[in-house]
Amino acid sequence: MIEYTEHFFRGLDLWSLAVDEAFLNVSHTAAGSDYYLYTLSEECDKCPFTQLQRIPGDKRHTVVRVDASRQFALRVLDRDVGRYSYANDSYFCQLSSVQLGEFGVYDLRLNAGEDDACALETAKEPVNIYLPFLTIALLVVAFAGLARLVRYGLRRSRVPVSEPTREDTDKTEPAETGSPAPKKRLQSLDTFRGIAIMLMIFVNSGGGHYWWIEHATWNGLHVADLVFPWFLFIMGVCVPISLRGQLSRNVPRRAIVSNVAVRSIKLFVIGLCLNSMNGPTAANLRIFGVLQRFGIAYFVVSIVHLLCHEETVQSQSRVTRAIEDIVRLRKQWVVVGLLMAIYLAVILFVAEPGCPSGYFGPGGKHLMNAYPNCTGGITGYIDRMLLGVGHLYQHPTARYVYDGMPFDPEGPFGCFPTVLQVFLGLQCGCTILSYAEHRQRMVRFGAWSLGLGLLAGGLCGFTKNDGWIPVNKNLWSLSYVLATASLAYLLLLLCYHAVDVKRCWSGRPFVYAGMNAIVLYVGHTVFHKMLPWHWRIGTMNTHFMLTLEALWNTVLWNLIALYLFKRRLFYNL
Repeated sequence: MIEYTEHFFRGLDLWSLAVDEAFLNVSHTAAGSDYYLYTLSEECDKCPFTQLQRIPGDKRHTVVRVDASRQFALRVLDRDVGRYSYANDSYFCQLSSVQLGEFGVYDLRLNAGEDDACALETAKEPVNIYLPFLTIALLVVAFAGLARLVRYGLRRSRVPVSEPTREDTDKTEPAETGSPAPKKRLQSLDTFRGIAIMLMIFVNSGGGHYWWIEHATWNGLHVADLVFPWFLFIMGVCVPISLRGQLSRNVPRRAIVSNVAVRSIKLFVIGLCLNSMNGPTAANLRIFGVLQRFGIAYFVVSIVHLLCHEETVQSQSRVTRAIEDIVRLRKQWVVVGLLMAIYLAVILFVAEPGCPSGYFGPGGKHLMNAYPNCTGGITGYIDRMLLGVGHLYQHPTARYVYDGMPFDPEGPFGCFPTVLQVFLGLQCGCTILSYAEHRQRMVRFGAWSLGLGLLAGGLCGFTKNDGWIPVNKNLWSLSYVLATASLAYLLLLLCYHAVDVKRCWSGRPFVYAGMNAIVLYVGHTVFHKMLPWHWRIGTMNTHFMLTLEALWNTVLWNLIALYLFKRRLFYNL
């Protein structure tokens, strides 16, 4: 069995361990002297060691449960120095770069008076937490092969052998890269959106409880951190396409503004309702959230684009033609640039009371507990002043790693860089409208991806924590916007080439989800804890079972999207 381990080892109940946990058996020879075990996770940047457990002197062996998901440093002290142990504290022994494994058992021997004061040995090897990927991949391949055989058999029974199918015809006549793009809906856009919503459902279902799939603790970019900005990007792509269609039908601008406002309000209200799923308590109702930020960013970008809209470019010089998609948005770039200049001026030069200016850290014990009440810097301060602490998100990951304050990763001040995120998608949509040939579009997608990626790397210094502006989803930092937009351009380029240019992929199964993304988002949020989407078998303490459940939830919602597609039911706000 995947991730299987025996029930008992040395009398320890291994099945009682949670996912990514291990047993650490601490033994010592100095009877009567207490020891104190401190740990420091590699995820906690510039932090002191945090006390994990007291090792009683009257017991020769003490078993400690340890989080084995990330590498950490271990320090043993022969006295209690409080919750934190700092660099200048003397210690009995210390081990750096300790990496334990799930369901492993380890012996830590404390040898008083010897040169090797701490000795860490493996008593029982851990399980391989990545075997579930291989197993599930084999299951998927087997299922896909079986489904293909069944489909082939049904097709053979219905279609004469001599009659070519439409699919065969499409395969024999691939589109040329330099040919004009067909005048129809770009299926790659729905495919991109479908990939984002399926990834979001998988992540929100736990993502198998792998740390690199879940949201980054503070700085950094994990798989889960890509979903939200990709949605915003693709929403921006659709803005100029939708606007052109309405203007071509002579829809009055006042009516367009009204429709944009109504849609934005709907998004905000739906998000507010989802925040009240655990009970609408007015005192601690979270005001902002994912859909709320969608609504605000959509409204700002759409109105700016409508007011500054230019259908044609006066000059038709060679240079102007090469950057026509950018020239068309020159007024919008000025407006968005001014918004970003205000945002950067605030975060770089305005200081929260009691905190330094330009602080982007998580507060708590970050920087050796220097600024415990400065979580999020000026961004967190503005959000707390506008909404109050009770109306913010109470359980950010950084609060448990850094012992910081409540912080809302979708708070109001972070809407400024989110506007840029949507606008970069709008720029992509304008590229699609400005150039008819596939090659022209793909070259520009690639150029934007490369340029934004290099700019993001320059801002963060190509490091996780030590750059000028780190990549940070919680703060929605400028480097985060540019990095995720770069990856969005790259993913859209790949989808566009495969789906709309070469037609070697129909976009299935993601394209169905992309056509009803809002239904799937609201549905999976509301029904997440219900059967048949959510279930528990046994202790659910392995990556295999958690990944299987997350995939089941994702596939089930994709089947619902397929059903809606077959019934021609599409819902857009």
